[in-house]
Amino acid sequence: MEEKNLKKKHEKQLIGRIAIAYNHMYKILTKEQTFLPASLPGNYHFQVQHEADYPAVGDWVVFHQLPNEDKAMIKEVLPRTSKFSRKTAGVAVKEQIIATNIDYLFIVTSMNEDFNIARIERYLVAAQHSGALPIIILTKADLCEDKGWILDQLLLLGVDFTMVSMFQPESVEVIKDYLIGGKTGTFVGSSGVGKSTLINLLTNEERMKVGNIREDDQKGRHTTTHRELIQLGDGYIIDTPGMREFQLWEDDINIGESFTDIQALSEQCKFRNCSHHKEVGCAVQQAIDEGKITEKRLSSYFKLERELIMLEKRRAKQEKKRMKTTNKKKSARYE
Repeated sequence: MEEKNLKKKHEKQLIGRIAIAYNHMYKILTKEQTFLPASLPGNYHFQVQHEADYPAVGDWVVFHQLPNEDKAMIKEVLPRTSKFSRKTAGVAVKEQIIATNIDYLFIVTSMNEDFNIARIERYLVAAQHSGALPIIILTKADLCEDKGWILDQLLLLGVDFTMVSMFQPESVEVIKDYLIGGKTGTFVGSSGVGKSTLINLLTNEERMKVGNIREDDQKGRHTTTHRELIQLGDGYIIDTPGMREFQLWEDDINIGESFTDIQALSEQCKFRNCSHHKEVGCAVQQAIDEGKITEKRLSSYFKLERELIMLEKRRAKQEKKRMKTTNKKKSARYE
């Protein structure tokens, strides 16, 4: 729901947007473009069923300001138009929301030795059900010795991308163009790819601390420590900490939508149940032999496919355990 429609629907109420969320404490960006510390009423914690039900950065909320205090109480989280999530690290099957109500998912990657096409493919698969349009932002082109090789790989993905440079501040203007009309984008990517530098260039101030690239492996250090929504003109950008790992959350994703080349080739295989390994007449393996796709891309396809199958099994096991616990509690009430 667009900002102007929200204001019209809730014109008699105070609405704002979650700019920072930390341990169920929040900062709300108000229509006056001020930040207001906020918390939740006590009964809210008894109403939520999952951690994802709590307010997240990007959420529009209804709130009221506490009398004689520069503090607020959140009354309601308004319906989300989009949501980008990942599975939390570890064996637990829990959702971690990265950002909500976003129009664009800016996948930031540096053009140095840390460039990883499989990582980008993973973000694109996760973006399918987010409701946001993925855009690839390429940084640190000055550290790249073979731009053509990287650009050739990205062209196969069928996703828009653009190159930016801290030495050419005007190059980031294309990001601002996406946010015209009250749109929201979020930066996601590994540590040290240049997200904080982009924020500083976009805001024309040293808003975010910038880390250096390690000389030994060309990988970056964490600089952003929390998610934060920042207003840029009439639009918004959400900065996020670097993610060392990104596990998929949605288990009903169609892998083929992000690997349209492999999907199309699969339809040309001799056998309908071809696994694309060693079968006779496999069009996918033939494409690899002819250099049309790479072994790495097919490996990435298989890896993501296995991960989604495992996620579905873990969810089913967790739901079975939850139902068993619920039924025990119900039985205890009638004893």
